[in-house]
Amino acid sequence: MMVSAMRNILVLGGTTEASALARALAEQGERATLSYAGRVAQPGAQPIAVRVGGFGGVIGLVHHLQASHVTHVVDATHPFAARMSSHAIAACQQLKIPMLALTRDAWQPGPGDRWQSVADLPSAAAALSGPPQRVMLAVGRMHLATFAAQPQHHYILRLVDEPNVLPPLPHHTTIVARGPFDMAGDIGLLREHRVDIVVSKNAGGSGAQAKLQAARTLGLPVLMVARPQLPARQEVTGVADVLAWLAMADSGVTVAHSVTSRDAERGV
Repeated sequence: MMVSAMRNILVLGGTTEASALARALAEQGERATLSYAGRVAQPGAQPIAVRVGGFGGVIGLVHHLQASHVTHVVDATHPFAARMSSHAIAACQQLKIPMLALTRDAWQPGPGDRWQSVADLPSAAAALSGPPQRVMLAVGRMHLATFAAQPQHHYILRLVDEPNVLPPLPHHTTIVARGPFDMAGDIGLLREHRVDIVVSKNAGGSGAQAKLQAARTLGLPVLMVARPQLPARQEVTGVADVLAWLAMADSGVTVAHSVTSRDAERGV
């Protein structure tokens, strides 16, 4: 397939979707770079160029886009990487660089689910007030301190990497594991650790959904943290859609629709 000789794509990554897109871009011979925030100690090998680290806010990202002669940006970060996504929107608008978000559909409750939706992580911590429980805290290591406000619980922490600093939770068990996970395994985990309630960010996708299926099977409640609000942007949910967008972006044809993260969560 012929690709644009002038095209230079920056993929903001850290997700399985970003890795899948990197493989597809490499197969098409695209000039592309995958950027990681650097929060995972050993990210997987990629078939395109890789950079690691932040940009230094909107201004730093603008400078990077200019210095690297980036022509297209694909935001394939985690749905909760709100700061990076907001910076990407602002920088691309400033430079008039085409940008697309490759994201996941949000999870929706189904029959048998016992979800309590909360607006953000502090709201999730507040909802845990009350007697001690055994809490599976599936929110990532960056947000553990939020739950220090509820020190009475025993927290089961499933993390991608061993934490460098002891979590600020007086009672906790750390499990280091990398998904995707399966329902049978997560049913076993919830039973083994006698979990009373699961706290989860609404990340979407299939890699981390097993804990919700396990909670449903065991009749456990779930505190589900809604996705952060973002400015309106073009979003797609498939790698093929990104490739179509790249093929048509220069001609001005729109192959994605403009939504906010709240719209996506409602299924708009």
